[in-house]
Amino acid sequence: MEKIGLLAGIGRLPVEIALAAQDSNIEITAIALLDDVEADLAESVVDFNKINIGQLDCIIQTLVQKNIKQVTMIGKVTKELMFNGEVAIDQRWQKLFSSLPNNNDDTLMLALVQELATEGIGVFDQTMLIKKLMPSKGVLTERQPTIGELEDMEFGYKMAKEIGQLDIGQTVVVKHKAVMAVEAIEGTDECIKRGGALGRGDAVVVKVAKPNQDLRFDVPTVGVKTINSMIAANSKALAIEADNTLLVEKSKVLELAKKNNITIVAL
Repeated sequence: MEKIGLLAGIGRLPVEIALAAQDSNIEITAIALLDDVEADLAESVVDFNKINIGQLDCIIQTLVQKNIKQVTMIGKVTKELMFNGEVAIDQRWQKLFSSLPNNNDDTLMLALVQELATEGIGVFDQTMLIKKLMPSKGVLTERQPTIGELEDMEFGYKMAKEIGQLDIGQTVVVKHKAVMAVEAIEGTDECIKRGGALGRGDAVVVKVAKPNQDLRFDVPTVGVKTINSMIAANSKALAIEADNTLLVEKSKVLELAKKNNITIVAL
């Protein structure tokens, strides 16, 4: 049986990976990086471990000891945790940070990939086992977008690609072809809420992959929490990039969207 490692953050995706691995006869050694990792994960893998994200050396040495040669990193781990003092980082992290030209997402993640490689551990595409979660082009909800919403989606798509090129974020909130909010370190949900407040309702949320997106990390993802953030912000339209965005718990997302008159389009 093939054996892989799973570095798991918050959310449903680590469990989706684990279930897909079971179907493919792949054995998973999981390391939960935060206390809030879904409880279901422990029941879905052969080997479950909890090691705080700040303990990089312990994480890597555990993988080495368990003879793990390939890992995937998936689930939410906010960069903010590493910089606001909530997580104590070990000497290996400190040395890694001090060697970087900046602390942008891609810079950090590529450095982590390279650090794992020094121990003979490769990192594979996050979507390899869960490509079925990436919708193709089309309207996903019963409600069709209005002409104005479509125009904002197309405008927002271009804007989101630009901020992605700068490695700032993947999400923008727009209204009447004006950008209300751009995602940065706070994450998608807070961006949605801020943009909705500034747009005073009916803003359009757009989330895309970065140009030349590295599928080993930070693949754009939407789910129930995304829709709940839109409801809180009174936003009624969501656009995602077709074939490049993970839609988690699709049936729940579409049911919630229907109840709240939200349209979702894969562009």
